[in-house]
Amino acid sequence: MLNIPFSKVTCSGSELKYIKKVLKSGWLTTAGVTQEFEKQFAQKLGVKYACAVNSCTAALHLGLEALKVKSGDKVFVPAMTFTASAEVIRYLHADPVILDVDYDTRILTPEILKQAIVNHPDVKVLIIVHFGGHPADMLGEDGILEICKKHGIRIIEDAAHAFPTRMGDQMIGNIGDITCFSFYANKTITTGEGGMLTTNDEDIYRRVKVMRLHGINRDIWDRFTSDKPSWEYDVIAPGYKYNMPDINAAIGLAQLEDYDKFHLGRLRAVEFYRKELRDIEGVDLPECLVPFEDHAWHLFPIVLTQESNIDRNVFIEKMALMGIGTSVHYKPLYRMTYYRERYDLKPSDFPNSENLWQGTVSLPLFPSLKIDELRFICSSIKAILKEARIKVSTL
Repeated sequence: MLNIPFSKVTCSGSELKYIKKVLKSGWLTTAGVTQEFEKQFAQKLGVKYACAVNSCTAALHLGLEALKVKSGDKVFVPAMTFTASAEVIRYLHADPVILDVDYDTRILTPEILKQAIVNHPDVKVLIIVHFGGHPADMLGEDGILEICKKHGIRIIEDAAHAFPTRMGDQMIGNIGDITCFSFYANKTITTGEGGMLTTNDEDIYRRVKVMRLHGINRDIWDRFTSDKPSWEYDVIAPGYKYNMPDINAAIGLAQLEDYDKFHLGRLRAVEFYRKELRDIEGVDLPECLVPFEDHAWHLFPIVLTQESNIDRNVFIEKMALMGIGTSVHYKPLYRMTYYRERYDLKPSDFPNSENLWQGTVSLPLFPSLKIDELRFICSSIKAILKEARIKVSTL
């Protein structure tokens, strides 16, 4: 029996070399390495500004604050997302308006958004989630960008799963008002813990840069490395402690050098899954509505339908017994106690999300997955489902 984790970090490049360089420099917190990481990341996306922070959650919070979201405001957010997408709205005492998603992609569509605007014309901001690395339908005359522009709604793109993801000839990170990325340990590139906010709006960038470090009006790097006395600084707003240290940025620089290789490894694994699992009764695979290589493929979530004859939790337990790690993305927001009770939410109001939730399982996906491991995963899935069908037929 193989032992295959759900996720596995690949650090086979210059990570140690760059970390040692930071340690030898004597300066470990936010400084020149972080600035270089921001510069290179912005160049990859073709965006003007990138601001490194200590998590995607921090980026989302800073983005909402920069858009002047305040107490009593309302913000659209999809039901199928990690809690961070909604909790940051509550940080500012605003209210999330939770929306259903498309079953095939788990993403908020232009059609769902149009109806939501009719029902909630006072919403000021949309947090759109590029689930699993698949881009939302942002562009074109009927795209989310144009719909929001028409109704005066600002857009924050939650791209925690979406590097590198393309939409047409643009990278995700260079489309909406603000885009927020995650570099958590299981993401497509990692800094251990970390995130990035990108924007083409200079005012947003300046606000975020100040607010990520206590509202101080000068970079700590500039203050402590100047050849002139420069201890003086001012606090121009009650900011936060959201900066990314150079140690983390050093890992990020090395990961950026290998991101193409990582992406190819994920594409190879997904191609294998799609070929081996596409004709299995009772299993719905994630749709890809863009060119295959434009999808970041951070996740490969399948849905076990009623025809599979097996409960999702039982399936996960059986996979674990065979040495295969899995996960669930996600328990939808309306099923979380806080949001359910505060906003009186019911599963029946989110039919697509509820159908996804009942059977969703994310399979192992990381660049170093070997063909024999992929073959074992797929054969194990087939064996578990075959056993479930036999049990049902003998009842």
